[in-house]
Amino acid sequence: MTPTLEKRIDAFKRLDEVKLAFAKRDWFPGTSGNLSIKLADDPLLFAVTASGKDKTKLTPEDYLIVDGDAKPVEPTALKPSAETLIHAVVYKRIPQAGACFHVHTLGNNLISELYFGQRAFTIQGQELIKGLGIWEENARISVPIVENYADIPKLADAIGKVITPEIPGVLIRNHGIYAWGANDFEAKRHLESFEFLFEYHLRWLQLRHAAVPTIS
Repeated sequence: MTPTLEKRIDAFKRLDEVKLAFAKRDWFPGTSGNLSIKLADDPLLFAVTASGKDKTKLTPEDYLIVDGDAKPVEPTALKPSAETLIHAVVYKRIPQAGACFHVHTLGNNLISELYFGQRAFTIQGQELIKGLGIWEENARISVPIVENYADIPKLADAIGKVITPEIPGVLIRNHGIYAWGANDFEAKRHLESFEFLFEYHLRWLQLRHAAVPTIS
């Protein structure tokens, strides 16, 4: 089964928009990161970024269609991102997810390392938690953090064990974040919210440390 030409063009166009928006923020250093949009549930099909592409540019060969095993469903010379299997795990574990985005930033890398010992980054009472669709007063969230296994199936399995519908993201230690949503708009909003929360917390830690008086 392959998607219609119209569905393919629409998905690729939406991925272009997200890719360029994130590239302007330098969220894809060294061709890192990957993006996907789900096209069908049964069988699972999704459009995903091809491996090794400069994400600051648009070309006719930026994306391909893969199945639930992260394998191309059509003849192509393109290779899916090495981490495409993680997208497949997200779509299987969180059926309501319609798009999944992965970026590398200094903020998410530092947070993942600082709080890896706790296996989660927890924050409470910050306004941008609402960007994750959580509207409770003084809400508290915990974003899971997994080890950065070099073996992708092992990494995907670890991610599948900790992600939940309630928190639309997972951190990989010294690697980056995967965030998802019902569609590309929501996934983008969730990712932007997570990145703000990480940067806010890091800045808060710096200011708190600077404000502590020295004892002579």
